[in-house]
Amino acid sequence: MHEHDHEYLHAHGIEHSHSHHGHVHSPEETKAIANRLARAIGHLEHVKMMVEEGRDCSDVLVQLSAVKSALNSTGLLILQSHIEHCIVESVKSGDMEAVQELNKAIARYIK
Repeated sequence: MHEHDHEYLHAHGIEHSHSHHGHVHSPEETKAIANRLARAIGHLEHVKMMVEEGRDCSDVLVQLSAVKSALNSTGLLILQSHIEHCIVESVKSGDMEAVQELNKAIARYIK
């Protein structure tokens, strides 16, 4: 699987397997993350509507900042969950490739 395809699957919540490590999250965690993303999407749609209506740029920027903050906190939650579950298990089993992949993902995320 190409990196772009893999990122697409994650971005769209499409189930898939990771050959280099187990990727198991509880249904509650998955639902909580999906709910956070749904709220951020709804908020972003509202910001788009504000732009289309010609609303004040300062108001749009404040709301856009709130969307960015929501996405950042969701990303942090995903990262924490991934470390607590997937990375811990990978390290226990000696799979250091998962740690390298995490480092790459973090580097892309913080850009």
